[in-house]
Amino acid sequence: MTVQLNHTIVAAHDKHASARFLADILGLEVSPDFGPFVPVELPGGVSLDYMDTPGEVAPQHYAFLVSEAEFDEIFARIREAGLTYWADPHHYRPGEINTNDGGRGAYFDDPDGHRLEILTRPYGSGS
Repeated sequence: MTVQLNHTIVAAHDKHASARFLADILGLEVSPDFGPFVPVELPGGVSLDYMDTPGEVAPQHYAFLVSEAEFDEIFARIREAGLTYWADPHHYRPGEINTNDGGRGAYFDDPDGHRLEILTRPYGSGS
């Protein structure tokens, strides 16, 4: 049996704005609306499907494994957008990136408070 993640639903106050935010930062495209969803397709066939949610949005964590070159491009867009970023998921180290497992990583929040992460090495992969 082959199990693959195909999509997940991401709660948002404004699904179009939130999908656009992620796509712009990661250098991706927003797909056409699909029913109540606004998908952002990731390489590998997984999509994050944004859906408007009334009331409070419970923040989730989404981590994106990227190449070193992609990290540089994405991190430049994070800085150009004036976003606060952290080296850790608890937001204790603002304005820093981490070098866990010999790679680089950074955390930043989206407009709905979801904690997004870019990293160049999977955790536990060593250096």
